[in-house]
Amino acid sequence: MSVTTIDAKMLQKMFLAGAKNLEAKKEWINELNVFPVPDGDTGTNMTLTIMAAAKEVDALETVTFETLAKAISSGSLRGARGNSGVILSQLFRGFTKVIKTQEDVLDSVVLAEALTRATETAYKAVMKPKEGTILSVARGISEKAAEIADVTPDLAEFMEQILANGDEVLARTPEMLPVLKQAGVVDSGGQGLMQVLKGMQDAFLGKEVDFSLEEKTDSQAEVRIQKSEETEITFGYCTEFILMAEQEFTSAKEQELKGFFSSIGDCVVVVSDDEVVKVHVHTNHPGQAIEKALSYGALSKIKIDNMREEHQEKLIKDANKKQKEQIKTVQEKQNTAEPRKAVGFIAVSVGEGLDAIFQGLGVDYLIPGGQTMNPSTEDMIEAIAKVNADTVFILPNNSNIILAAQQATYLVEDKKILVVPSKTIPQGITAVINYMTDKTPEENLESMIKEMKRVKTGQVTYAVRNTVIDDKEIKENDIMGLGDHTILSVGKEVESVALEMIAGMMEEDAELISIYYGADIAQDVAEKLAEKVRKVYSGCEVELQAGGQPIYYYIISVE
Repeated sequence: MSVTTIDAKMLQKMFLAGAKNLEAKKEWINELNVFPVPDGDTGTNMTLTIMAAAKEVDALETVTFETLAKAISSGSLRGARGNSGVILSQLFRGFTKVIKTQEDVLDSVVLAEALTRATETAYKAVMKPKEGTILSVARGISEKAAEIADVTPDLAEFMEQILANGDEVLARTPEMLPVLKQAGVVDSGGQGLMQVLKGMQDAFLGKEVDFSLEEKTDSQAEVRIQKSEETEITFGYCTEFILMAEQEFTSAKEQELKGFFSSIGDCVVVVSDDEVVKVHVHTNHPGQAIEKALSYGALSKIKIDNMREEHQEKLIKDANKKQKEQIKTVQEKQNTAEPRKAVGFIAVSVGEGLDAIFQGLGVDYLIPGGQTMNPSTEDMIEAIAKVNADTVFILPNNSNIILAAQQATYLVEDKKILVVPSKTIPQGITAVINYMTDKTPEENLESMIKEMKRVKTGQVTYAVRNTVIDDKEIKENDIMGLGDHTILSVGKEVESVALEMIAGMMEEDAELISIYYGADIAQDVAEKLAEKVRKVYSGCEVELQAGGQPIYYYIISVE
């Protein structure tokens, strides 16, 4: 028997199922990311966005299309993280504009109208929409829905056809974006959207779905691996087991086994008592360690711990503590009844040195974040509330945070919010330096944008996966020098990659080179690099500062 309508209760179940399906597939979606950098990945950002909405949807006591629309729209808009999360929230926003006016049920015609509005809203939210992205997949779905809505009342058939078209568009995204084709992947955001819709389809068809939501820590520090010291963990898996040797375990065999483990890791311990051998090794390839040991006998009490995840938990707690302390300090200042200022500043920053630079430039509030920690729109709104000023400038300092900051401007009514679209930390620093008290906020925004465009930024980090991009073959753990628009250098040594990257950034009229060294670079090592840069570019002023940033060994600007 065909089903031609769904009620609010069914749509609630479908939405929760879509959220759960995306959460289950997030790491797979993360792996589709083109750039092999340790970043706040698409799957993670989209999952955190939809889960913010799912939490509100799950908590509804009275489920109507109106209450459901409000929960989905409000939750996703405020919880949006990263560009993919913001676009997903805008898709939901457009969709709910249509369904909130419905009283009893939705049919294929109303769903098609809602999908069309979703696509239109998402396209409008992006200043320069790119084809070959989540937007293209959304449009393919909505166009198919509009085409068949009047002649396909059966919702099972309707969903099957629009999702099939979505899959077809997704498969074509590499033809729309050359960078996807070169990397051999489809668009990660589009794949994320498809997983949401397929989860919704499963619930509609009555497939068994776990609708329970696990409680999450509500903090931007939750996003993927936040690591300041983690790059020091060369080998990430603590691997332990007992080897029951089939034959006498001689000292020669012990040395042979130790030698193999040392070739794939460190902290090697091999202790034998006749045929019983206790093994401990830190390695990135626990399977290889186990396979080698199996050639000597049987294994028992196998234990593998991800040391990076354990370290991540500590860093999350530290980041939460730091943010709470900052909020407490701001609240204490506000309690002293300081008069409201004309202008205030918020900057996204990560690293004690970079924090100190922004604070020294007069920034009122810092949001912990960056490439691995994309703050949500809600984080932006909370920060704005802490700044006692009529006009508040926000410096996202990361291209993947700009949309979330812009989205916050629509949700704040009692202050003028101006987003300076800084894509890097150096751009943000330059923008603040060029703020002039005798200009209007709008004049300052214009001049800040103009000045920061003169800044070229390069960032040195490591690759988290094998890929080919910009005609460069990159292996996991290679060192990369990332420019504003492309990968400028790839190699095995941090210093040589940094020097090659700077060479790719230089122009004849360059006057200043600023080097911010990260948490994993010792001061004397950074000073040696700076001295080499001074010798090569004697006509430029070279400044060296401790940034303390994680992930990136160096952030370097040329202007």
